[in-house]
Amino acid sequence: MSDPIKDPDAKATTQQFEIADHDGGLDDHLKHHDDDVDRHLAVECPASIRDLSFEEIKVLDKAITKKIDILLMPTLMALYILNYLDRQNIGSAKIAGITTDLNMTTSQYNTAVAVLFAGYVSLQVPSNMLIAKISYPGIYICIMCAIWGAISAATGAVHSFAGLAVCRTILGFAEAAFLPGAIFLVSCFYTKSQMALRSALFYAGSQLGNAFGGLFALAILELDGTHGLEGWRWLFIVEGVMTVGLAFVFATFIPNTPETVRWVTPQERDRLVYRLQLDRSSKDATDEVSVGSAFKMAVSDPKTWLLCAVLQLDFIAASVTNFFPVVVNGLGFNRTITLAITCPPYLICCFVIVINGWHSDRKNERFLHVVIPICFVVLGNIIAVSTTNTAARYVAMCILPSGFYSASTVILSWISSSMTGPAIKRAIVYALINALCNTPNIWTSYLYYNSPRYVTAFAVDLAAAVGAIGMACVLYMYLKKQNRKIERGEDMGKHGPTRLQVETGFKYQL
Repeated sequence: MSDPIKDPDAKATTQQFEIADHDGGLDDHLKHHDDDVDRHLAVECPASIRDLSFEEIKVLDKAITKKIDILLMPTLMALYILNYLDRQNIGSAKIAGITTDLNMTTSQYNTAVAVLFAGYVSLQVPSNMLIAKISYPGIYICIMCAIWGAISAATGAVHSFAGLAVCRTILGFAEAAFLPGAIFLVSCFYTKSQMALRSALFYAGSQLGNAFGGLFALAILELDGTHGLEGWRWLFIVEGVMTVGLAFVFATFIPNTPETVRWVTPQERDRLVYRLQLDRSSKDATDEVSVGSAFKMAVSDPKTWLLCAVLQLDFIAASVTNFFPVVVNGLGFNRTITLAITCPPYLICCFVIVINGWHSDRKNERFLHVVIPICFVVLGNIIAVSTTNTAARYVAMCILPSGFYSASTVILSWISSSMTGPAIKRAIVYALINALCNTPNIWTSYLYYNSPRYVTAFAVDLAAAVGAIGMACVLYMYLKKQNRKIERGEDMGKHGPTRLQVETGFKYQL
């Protein structure tokens, strides 16, 4: 096979050479071992870039990454904003009087919040099994976006708790395709060293939805009484119709796979596919692996469950987001001020998660960028559980989203760098972890009952944050042990890197 492009600054100790990526870092290269076992997975340099100089490759990489950033990231951010608006608007609807108009008890309202996640959790793994095998994953995500928008709009016509619960359950089924599918799509276009920042940018969409969801809801609620409809009904209708319209627009240009992405030159496409293969030290073997086999690979990998434990505990601590307007309402302000002051905590969060993700990629480090943010979650919950003082409670509300969302974005990128094997295994792991980690949204909904203190809820969130730090330490020590085995040349088993990957310098990110 052809030799890759050489870099005269390569370190002799690792016998590797490097090619610059968009962030100024370098892709790890090695001459690939051409043995009988891994030959079909070995990476061959395309003819279109074989004769390019190091500087030309550097310029090409920057151009490719910029185009993918422009095409993919704003689209996914916008879809995530719509996802959060349609999912979380029930909190604003409560402040607008939905419980009174539908004669719902507190328990029934909590159930209406919880049932969405029953549907949301149940279809994530099947959906990602499908998305890893189809040719148009981006368009599939947009179609599901349009479907959940239509369901959200239909929620504006309910007249009972039963009708609301049914709509919310079906909404969960439709939204199940988005988050794990979108994270998998991001992982298909970016290298390990680029994932934390892009995961953070993607998650920033949800925080913008949280930040401006209350203000947007406030504007829509001014339609109260128009055509005889209550304001909360207009909230569901307007946001749902907007979602449907934008989903069809995004479907016209969202990228689907690196091999078919438009608006790049053939040479840029070759380089994009090649550097992704180099980053994983092998070609993707998804087409050679059945869905059943990939599922077995995913569930039997210890890393799946260690990563799942960290993210689940972080998500338990993040359960307050489902009741954020309600908790803030407990500060004693009127509806207008309550919805307005839900904005700043999430704007702060947007900046923090992007900075944390950028710094994590820059340092090529994951553990500390998970643990340090969760320490602030611990602090925020200590404040929240200790007092109902307006200023102190609001400070806690400003700290909490930045902490648990900063950690979760890095955990998601940690999944990508820790999962060896074909892309379909990675897709299943994303869906499986995200599905299990969203189950706390079902039962934590019933913890928010003793307004305005919510002692039980914040105490559980505090314990979960401490547990997340502990599990992150366990994961770190496990991966560090695996790296030592790689260095000693020990057999890594079926869940470790292949011989080809080991020979090309593969290491788990720490």
